[in-house]
Amino acid sequence: MTKFSVALAATAFVFAAAQAAPALAASAPEPAPVQSPAAPAHRVRAAAETVELSVVGRGVVQAPSDVMRINVGVEVRRERAGEAYAAVKVAGLKLTRALLAAGVAEQDVRTSDLSLGAEYDKYPKVVGYRATEGAEALVRDLSRADAVVDAVAGVGEEVRLNGISFEVSKEAALVKAARAAAFRDAQHKARQYAVLSGRRLGRVLKLEEEGDSPPSRFAMMSEKGSINPGHGSVTITVRVVYELI
Repeated sequence: MTKFSVALAATAFVFAAAQAAPALAASAPEPAPVQSPAAPAHRVRAAAETVELSVVGRGVVQAPSDVMRINVGVEVRRERAGEAYAAVKVAGLKLTRALLAAGVAEQDVRTSDLSLGAEYDKYPKVVGYRATEGAEALVRDLSRADAVVDAVAGVGEEVRLNGISFEVSKEAALVKAARAAAFRDAQHKARQYAVLSGRRLGRVLKLEEEGDSPPSRFAMMSEKGSINPGHGSVTITVRVVYELI
């Protein structure tokens, strides 16, 4: 074969290969698309099966009352305003001395109010003036409670006994204990519901204190006529939301 024939044959072969290349490329299979790994089935089921449980817990704590609060006052009427004011100051001083003599500490006695006003027959006719002075005292030694009340009553006709109440001095400790009791109550209920539903108790999702009541205060009279301070109590209510797994 001549050199010219060989060259011509080579050219024909190259041309045929170029025409066949697109056909080969078209017939080649396309690469499979890359797929993200599927989420594990157990994770999907766990997310679908998690439920919320809301329970209410209540905590009540009691303690003996150890402080008596007594609200007293004096009241006088006179024809003139100055006379009424001077008379009520004298009566108020007499009341304070009676409280101190009965065992109340000086720092535990305070003036709660002071008033002076005209009294009318038919307005604007003034028939006299009325003056009042109120006081509040804390009795920290409850063994002196009866003696204090008796001393107040002995001040005279000007005195007014407006009421007594008993308190627990360590109120913050009662509130703290009541909160702990309320949370334990809620947790106990939640665990029981978890067992009843065949699930496990998960984490706390929400916790709310629905309000607390101040220590209740009350006093009673015993058969002998003396004052019984009774007990003070604090109630705390909490709402807790758990997850059940």
